[in-house]
Amino acid sequence: MAKFIHSMIRVGDLEKSIAFYQQAFGLVESHRLDFDDFSLVYLRDIESGAEIELTWNKGQLEYTHGTGYGHAAFVVDDLDQQFQRLADLQWSPAPIKEFKRDGELLARFFFIQDPDGYKIEVLQRAGHYR
Repeated sequence: MAKFIHSMIRVGDLEKSIAFYQQAFGLVESHRLDFDDFSLVYLRDIESGAEIELTWNKGQLEYTHGTGYGHAAFVVDDLDQQFQRLADLQWSPAPIKEFKRDGELLARFFFIQDPDGYKIEVLQRAGHYR
């Protein structure tokens, strides 16, 4: 059976991106590979073991996301506390929203963007989102 291990994103400011993912979601650096013209830094979610691979192509300051990228998602126990914590860190989360169908609450969430503009959804742990 296959095991999901990581997803890669390209970043323009490696240290700023590392700080964002560590501060915002508690990811920890698990591995780093430095080369002359690029670096790979793996940030691990301790709970799941999955990682985000930050790829920094030295000299490349920004990237276009195209029309294919949607978002990554994290689940938290206390959405309101996480929202306030990220706001206090000045990461500018978007307002909390509720997703309902036929009056039933399916999800509470907000979006935030990392330093390179990648969208990240933060969901309240409940229902499908565990």
